[in-house]
Amino acid sequence: MSANMSRRTLLRSIAVGGTAIAVPSLLTGCSTGSGGGGSVGNKGTKAAPWPTYAAALGPAPDLAPTADGVQAGFLTYPEKLVEAVAEKPGTGKEKIRIISITYGTPPKPASQNKYWAALNKALGVEVEFTVVPDADFRTKMATLMAGDDLPDIIAIGGGYTLPREAQFVKERCADLTEYLSGDAAKDYPHLAAIPTYAWEGMGRIAGRIYGVPVERPKPQDTLFLNQEAFKKAGFEQGMSAADFAKVAKSVTGHRKWGLGASTTSYFGYKTHAIWHGAPNEWRIEGSKADYFAGTDEFRASLEYMAKLRASGAYYPEATSVSQVDLKTQFYNGTALSMTDGFGATISNAQGIKDAYTLAVAQPYTTGGSRQYQQSRGMFGYTALKKASKDRIKLLLRVLDWLSSPFGSQEYELLHYGIEGTHFKRDKDNNPIATELGLVESKDNLPLVKVADAPQPLYYPGYADLTKRVHAWQQKVVPMMVPNDRWGLQSDTFNRQGATLDQIINDGVTAVVTGRKKLSDWDGIYKKWLAQGGKKALDEFGEEYAAAH
Repeated sequence: MSANMSRRTLLRSIAVGGTAIAVPSLLTGCSTGSGGGGSVGNKGTKAAPWPTYAAALGPAPDLAPTADGVQAGFLTYPEKLVEAVAEKPGTGKEKIRIISITYGTPPKPASQNKYWAALNKALGVEVEFTVVPDADFRTKMATLMAGDDLPDIIAIGGGYTLPREAQFVKERCADLTEYLSGDAAKDYPHLAAIPTYAWEGMGRIAGRIYGVPVERPKPQDTLFLNQEAFKKAGFEQGMSAADFAKVAKSVTGHRKWGLGASTTSYFGYKTHAIWHGAPNEWRIEGSKADYFAGTDEFRASLEYMAKLRASGAYYPEATSVSQVDLKTQFYNGTALSMTDGFGATISNAQGIKDAYTLAVAQPYTTGGSRQYQQSRGMFGYTALKKASKDRIKLLLRVLDWLSSPFGSQEYELLHYGIEGTHFKRDKDNNPIATELGLVESKDNLPLVKVADAPQPLYYPGYADLTKRVHAWQQKVVPMMVPNDRWGLQSDTFNRQGATLDQIINDGVTAVVTGRKKLSDWDGIYKKWLAQGGKKALDEFGEEYAAAH
């Protein structure tokens, strides 16, 4: 096959389905190394200011947000919607090509899809959308970006570590600095309403802005609990790690297990590590970087998880069951807890079907101050193919429309579709999907993975859950610890990040399952250092010092 990837070849990729939880970016075959497109680092550059933040206009929430990241909570859907965009982004004559990851089934073609057709009409453009299943994302994106025929809009998301991503974006995608930096973002008010922490999580490339982040709330992975089962065993929020282990063991038995885990959650080790006081992966002070896997606190968390596994508290198929199948075990009461992305809160509540109450855990205590894992603040980011200024402005207007705020007509169409066709309203005015709305939706045509409004805390039909999660956020958001590497560049990590991550993931699995001893961890970490970790530590340290 030629280097160019045909549209037909790309479309074949939607035949395979896949699902994954959110974790963190492309090209092993790309020739855009440091020598080709120049350095992607920010050291020695003048950093372009982030967009000047200005909150979008919308309805007043029932539960107030906070400046440090507690979400605005809505117990019911707004009755009066605002019109967020006065004019359509396009004239009806333009065609744009988009590519994005998907976790849903392939959409029907636009000619047979009322949801897709309505969005084309509202945007004033004809969207040609290629969706790539999660399971194929790395391979398909690498093939696409090694070719010459790029889509107009490239959504890079899903939390993957993909080699040489920054080099590719710098050489092949549009520099958006002049359109979005500082007050220039006022031309795109909904992009200006994206919180600064999401832009910081995306980061600059060589001091410039090359993308638009798809914002996500600050909480990272979350430990979800079967509240009734855990409370009966004596669970209390903020209890000691030792007492939590006793509860997890106590609820285990009669073909039920206290702790669920899957092949992609690796026993929830990142959650346990930070609850034991380890850094949120990368901690940088001055120009010195530390990686959590090399700390005493991380080793303590490994020992803790290994003891939990030995006690029988973990679901026994943790090293072979998928996250999708684990969810089924959690929903039916076989696994009584599981670590999952915070964004899965509502789908988990729906999956339970009122069999029990969904609870979200605060960190247990290990003697020091309690910590919680802060997310990157984004699902991913969207880059634009190099084009004329007029073309770039059109594409940014499309992204701005897609980022229209909660409580607007545009948000409703993007998230729920057409009233009476894709959703109906319940007695509390909440949009509830129809049978067609489950097929023609933002899950199957994932424009929300391309651009989206800052997410509200709103769970249709689950007002009590909204209240509980808002109260939980008020407790955990002040405990949050950021991952200091977000937004920084390391040539070594861009090339070898996936390999380095796998060394840690495989090592954790080996120690927790007992195939290796805790004393073997030093050797595993030395391997990580030797295969690029040490160099990445130095590069991130230099980057951080330059940025701060």
